[in-house]
Amino acid sequence: MTVPRAPGLPPVWLVLIGIVCVQLGAGFAKNLFDDAAPVTVVWLRLTASALVLLVVVRPVLVGHSRTDWAVMAGYGVSLVTMNWAIYESFARLPLGVAVTIEFVGPLSIALLGSRRLRDLVWAGLAATGVVLLGATPGDLDLVGVLLALLAGAAWAAYILLSAQTGRRWSGLSGLATASVVAALLVTPIVLSRHAGEITQPQVVVIGALVGLLSSVIPYTCELVALRSLSTSVFGILMSLEPAAAALAGLVVVREVLSPVQVVAMACVVLASIGATRSGASVVEFTQQSSDGDLDEPVAR
Repeated sequence: MTVPRAPGLPPVWLVLIGIVCVQLGAGFAKNLFDDAAPVTVVWLRLTASALVLLVVVRPVLVGHSRTDWAVMAGYGVSLVTMNWAIYESFARLPLGVAVTIEFVGPLSIALLGSRRLRDLVWAGLAATGVVLLGATPGDLDLVGVLLALLAGAAWAAYILLSAQTGRRWSGLSGLATASVVAALLVTPIVLSRHAGEITQPQVVVIGALVGLLSSVIPYTCELVALRSLSTSVFGILMSLEPAAAALAGLVVVREVLSPVQVVAMACVVLASIGATRSGASVVEFTQQSSDGDLDEPVAR
């Protein structure tokens, strides 16, 4: 697939647009939870993005080994686990808090891939943020926290598998096929338990919008931006995800974080920026894992 250029639109802005779209999509998804279960919204998001990717990418399915298919299937499993767990966490926690906890997953991957002692400082700062979030246990749902941690672990697996998939599948073929796998995995649950929800027009329309905002637009923006943006700058921009989630929570869902939660989020954001500036960025580690060729996006 040839990724179109966007002359006149700086790559930094493309990344920021992608980040904002992801978190706005999360906000719209959370508002939909009154009418549909989180798993239904996840299915709508995955299905919408899979259909768009299939039409645009037209993935090549022939000529792949069993290992290629196994890697792609694992990629799809990590994708659906990441989305299901974070949406279930959104139903129990403020967006900013859930994404802050989730972000520990990819940050851990970056720090584990570093051999610099000073990165222990950033690891400690991130840990401080998590501890601060737990300092007010009455304000946090334990199941929501565990689900956010599961989403973070799945995000870390997604990053690692994206490198492997990018090596084995050309262009976005791996992502498009994995999106279909992810949607199919959720389909039996939705049809057996929540079939009535997907007959509601407003649920389908908003769910499809969430798919475009949270998947298709960010993937496109990211791929265009990475053609001319350094991995260090990209990593720093991606570190703003928790802050963007908090802002989307405030604007879309009317969620106000406590001062302690804001400080905790700032700790994780600063830890990610610090790790990126010292060379332990998530994107750089992913590129090293894929022999310097990042064919698959790392956004969620």
